[in-house]
Amino acid sequence: METLKIHHTSLGPAAGTIGSALVGVVASGNLEVLLERTIADTECTVEIATPVHGYDDVWKAVVADFVERTSPGGLRISINDGGARPDTVMLRLLQGVRTMEASHE
Repeated sequence: METLKIHHTSLGPAAGTIGSALVGVVASGNLEVLLERTIADTECTVEIATPVHGYDDVWKAVVADFVERTSPGGLRISINDGGARPDTVMLRLLQGVRTMEASHE
């Protein structure tokens, strides 16, 4: 298992007020993403546990694109990968921040 840690500075805090979100499942070549509001509003950290070696640059590119699209400041993101494709990774990350923006009403 390989563990990657990626840090980005964000333009601002992630939208919404929900404290955490869990999306996806590791089974069947997918991934699980946990997002938590636990760090400074201008920081974003992503920790990835993956059985697939040698894709550091791809992970970094996907996370950088996600940060640029969403400004996820304040989020600590943990990813448990089961071999997901980059488009699935982006989908789960976007689902996570959208879930945190949703109202409880």
